[in-house]
Amino acid sequence: MIYGERIRLRRNERADLPRFVEWLNDPEVRRYLSGGLPISQASEENWFENMLKRPPEEQPYAIEIRDGEGWRLVGNCGFFDIDWRARSSEVGLFIGDKSCWNKGYGTEVMRLLLKFGFESLNLNRIFLRVDADNLGGIRAYEKAGFVHEGRFRQAVFRDGEYHDILIMSVLRSEWQAS
Repeated sequence: MIYGERIRLRRNERADLPRFVEWLNDPEVRRYLSGGLPISQASEENWFENMLKRPPEEQPYAIEIRDGEGWRLVGNCGFFDIDWRARSSEVGLFIGDKSCWNKGYGTEVMRLLLKFGFESLNLNRIFLRVDADNLGGIRAYEKAGFVHEGRFRQAVFRDGEYHDILIMSVLRSEWQAS
């Protein structure tokens, strides 16, 4: 497990899937996620089985927060499409438990992922894509050290309109200097 001050990251378990289905069927939670369509328990189980076939470095983590003496599942995060030659990876997260929005958990998750990515996976560049309208997400990523790198204009269609996607990244040298 990977521990932060208020959170921990652990491997996803089959028992987590009903919560993921619940969250991913909430239009507010799903708003800025790729895909954007409701999902079934069966499709989430299929995702889980396929996820287990991926390299360990690309298997996502469950995000948990301290809850009394225990831990409570609040979201999901991880690295994907790692390019080992360029030492680069995309990273992503979602906080499905809306009671945990705007409390700094996204920033803390990203800081933990950066530390793990640079120190344990030996990455040089970690990047993400974020909807230009997702102001809370952008703020969290900036606080974690991500800088704006580019823009995909009108890259997604949502709610009857096209929206831009921002590319943000952190280089190992920037992370080490912070």
